[in-house]
Amino acid sequence: MLTLDDAKRIIAAAEKTATDDVGQPMNIAVVDAGGHLLAFVRQPNAWLGSIDIAINKAFTARAFDIPTKKLAELSQPDEQFFGIHVSNHSRVVIFAGGIPLERDGAIVGAIGVSGGFSKQDQAVAEAGAAAL
Repeated sequence: MLTLDDAKRIIAAAEKTATDDVGQPMNIAVVDAGGHLLAFVRQPNAWLGSIDIAINKAFTARAFDIPTKKLAELSQPDEQFFGIHVSNHSRVVIFAGGIPLERDGAIVGAIGVSGGFSKQDQAVAEAGAAAL
């Protein structure tokens, strides 16, 4: 189970990386094992348009138990998940920044980050995931 304290720790680590290493304000979402929003932070000046993207990256990572960066590779033309982005009422996001969160070998939730370039989002999400 992922607790609110876990989510706060994950978000704090992600925020630190966004501020100290990436230098880009981010939207950071953590969902629970059911894919429901547990915690969310929008750093000052983070893009408004990235709020839903961060939340949906977290949902996608949990819904399919795969990092969104990997899902992006598998959803290209001629790949097995081509077209998946229009499933689930178009909530599926197929670019980097969403990572399932594991504890003791079980997926307990996911983090989603949006607000910069894909590599920046991914770095911030990885930092958050590592805090669990």
